[in-house]
Amino acid sequence: MSELARQTILVLNGPNLNLLGVREPTIYGRETLADIEEACLERAEVLELDLDFRQTNSEGQLIDWVQQARDSADGIVINAAGYSHTSIALMDALAASDLPIVEVHLSNIHRREEFRHHSYVSRVARGVIVGLGAHGYELALDAMARLLIADS
Repeated sequence: MSELARQTILVLNGPNLNLLGVREPTIYGRETLADIEEACLERAEVLELDLDFRQTNSEGQLIDWVQQARDSADGIVINAAGYSHTSIALMDALAASDLPIVEVHLSNIHRREEFRHHSYVSRVARGVIVGLGAHGYELALDAMARLLIADS
């Protein structure tokens, strides 16, 4: 996939994802965010993508990063966690980015509490991967690579 050389994917992770591996492992798995980042870096290498992997518990920080991505990234993979269900401001920032977006959730949000069934991020994402655990991130990178080729 040499067409994708030097393209950068921003992988954003929202609140509480820094606690992966210890927070409700029956729902979110035992892999840590560092484990997920390592797997993503390995997959990005195969896809000839550069990766910028970040996590914050702050909604404002996520929005700032999305806004900055307009000038520094070619696509966004995002697990906004709880902000997926609450943040219109994040949705608006993602829409304004003019970048392809793939949303990821570790758990199947549609099998959980009713309030988790709706995601504002989904309204602006080109695709959504739910319920496949940490592997969903790698699948999101595969999808992003295909989107970038299709859009070129």
